[in-house]
Amino acid sequence: MIRLDIFSDPICPWCYIGKTLLDRALESRASHPFSVEWHPFQLNPGMPTGGMDRREYLETKFGGKLQAVEVYARIAEAARAAGLEINFEAIIRTPNTLDAHRLIHWAGLEGRQGAVVGALFRAYFRDGRDIGDAATLAEIAGEAGMDAAATARLLATDADRDDLIARDADARQKGLTGVPGFLVAQQYLLSGAQPVDTWLQVIDELTEKLTDTEAEPDQEDRL
Repeated sequence: MIRLDIFSDPICPWCYIGKTLLDRALESRASHPFSVEWHPFQLNPGMPTGGMDRREYLETKFGGKLQAVEVYARIAEAARAAGLEINFEAIIRTPNTLDAHRLIHWAGLEGRQGAVVGALFRAYFRDGRDIGDAATLAEIAGEAGMDAAATARLLATDADRDDLIARDADARQKGLTGVPGFLVAQQYLLSGAQPVDTWLQVIDELTEKLTDTEAEPDQEDRL
């Protein structure tokens, strides 16, 4: 298998779009060589614990209402092209996502990262749920097949908080400035939501290389 490390934030619309396009490619290549792992990257590491009003956040981030509308119009168009309908009107608050990243980490320990990441995206962008709220995160964990009660107990502690902050900081120190970021085989970084055709090309090239490598005779055979 080849590692595909994905750096993402569950409130990043481009990450949602990027996952959707990647999933479509992986479904088309059921024998793909990727082993996928999701990693933390907070778009707003300084966000207050309780989050902030969505409109205030967007206008502050983009320099005014008009600019925010223009940016999100482009995002909405890209989402529709990917077959997604994002309900921006349902999003009332922009959350702090550290606890969501803790949930993603724990999901990885149970082999449920893909399901939990997808559930977080849908909860936020489709249903407008507050994924900074511990009770909501526990519900999402349960919906994805995890133990909701155990998740709630973990969220009430500081478990893995410092580790995830450190992993986020390490990614930035290594040059990651935005998400989504897709690190292939720990060597090649693809930045941004990639088209399905791009992923199919990457998968086919990697599969061909793996096939060629497996077909090579070992050292004893060549002597």
